[in-house]
Amino acid sequence: MTVNAQHAQELISGAQQLAVELTEHQQQLLLQYLGLLIKWNKAYNLTAVRNPDEMVSRHLLDSLSVVPYVQLYGDNWLDVGSGGGMPGIPLAILFPERKFTLLDSNGKKTRFLTQVKLELQLDNLEVIHSRAEAFNPELAFSGIISRAFSSLADFSNWTRHLGDLQTRWLAMKGVHPDDELQALPDDFCLDSCHTLKVPGCQGQRHLLILHRQ
Repeated sequence: MTVNAQHAQELISGAQQLAVELTEHQQQLLLQYLGLLIKWNKAYNLTAVRNPDEMVSRHLLDSLSVVPYVQLYGDNWLDVGSGGGMPGIPLAILFPERKFTLLDSNGKKTRFLTQVKLELQLDNLEVIHSRAEAFNPELAFSGIISRAFSSLADFSNWTRHLGDLQTRWLAMKGVHPDDELQALPDDFCLDSCHTLKVPGCQGQRHLLILHRQ
């Protein structure tokens, strides 16, 4: 199964519903990425979503749903536990002028991410094979994002050293994680919470924005 006209149409109409403007080149890159994801997923188990017809909404549009928030917070981004590259790769395609670092501890997944970077010629993308706790970049990131990566407490604790007081932590979640918010470390607090409406996705989606105090 490869990317087809139905996938392209779903991407275009979904992006319109999200009020995300895609150039023709960005559409092509997103669909190329989808094609690589479908191809490599067979051998590398990059995502639990096996049906390519579900991947446009559950991966591409889900990643694009955070675009209005990502554009608020600086030019140097980290996608923690990036896995198959969501949301980091779609965001890197959307924001070619910003830098995105994709971090994952799974070697198979970082090999896939490196292949995507090369094939799509994403010069603003860096792939790091490491655990978050062991990663020590020179500069703090302006934004740190994760999608279904871990609890909010683990996300905060494992990446605390990667940001500063200006950094915003963006956690993409399903149902609103009340219990996880109660367990936030003392030096982290909730900035805002946003309900995300992802075209084609049935379940609840939330974005929680945190900062350190």
